[in-house]
Amino acid sequence: MDAEVNISDRSAAKSSSLVTVKPVVNAVRILRFLSQAAAPERSVDIARKLDINPSTCFNILRTLVAEDMVDFSPMSKRYSAGLGLARLVEQFVTQGQKVQLAKPLLEKFAARSKVTVTLWRRIGNDRIVIVSSAACPTDVRIDMSEGQRLPILMGASGRLFASQLDLDQPQPKAIFDNIRWSGALSYEEYCEQVRDAAKLGWSIDDGHFSIGILAVAAPVYSPSETIDFTVSAVMFRGQRDEAGIAELGQSLRNLGKELGSVLF
Repeated sequence: MDAEVNISDRSAAKSSSLVTVKPVVNAVRILRFLSQAAAPERSVDIARKLDINPSTCFNILRTLVAEDMVDFSPMSKRYSAGLGLARLVEQFVTQGQKVQLAKPLLEKFAARSKVTVTLWRRIGNDRIVIVSSAACPTDVRIDMSEGQRLPILMGASGRLFASQLDLDQPQPKAIFDNIRWSGALSYEEYCEQVRDAAKLGWSIDDGHFSIGILAVAAPVYSPSETIDFTVSAVMFRGQRDEAGIAELGQSLRNLGKELGSVLF
């Protein structure tokens, strides 16, 4: 009798080890698909290519976005592999090590341009954080602390991250309304500045983040063309004229491309 029980237990254990949970399997298939995709994909296309029920696929994607495993662009309605997924994967070079490799580029730019340079990273759906910074080696300078967090819409970098959001939706407007801007700025003016930044390829915050401070930022694009990082130059207002600011913006665009080759 005991032998029969043991055999039965072993059979049950073997049987249970073969049981699969279909939503989990589909979530893994979706993550694998997005990590290999050359560009962001729509939910309906993912469902068709993976032969998953469209409603089920959409719900899985929404869950993965909430867990930061997948990124969603409200403007294009497309999904791509998220930063959270990268954190789960063991890599030969960790993200922190990549950021350290980017540090000399920031220091060189700061010294050459006589500005403080910061590297910002998006975290979640509503915040950004400074992951690296380099100050100009002069007696009078602006220091920006690594680890500083801001609402995703704030500053010159915020205008770049905002270009990937649907600013007509209630959530971005709610985030904007909760920000304490140093200089008066309406939501309509802000949206216009976001559109200008998207056209120019770089953005500017002139005294709205902090009185007396001007910041210029450029995107660092991921392989899937999402903006996961930005690089920003911070200086005192009046330090550069309009032509000098435009030149700095173009230089930051070039630096952003260099950083992309290091960070991704």
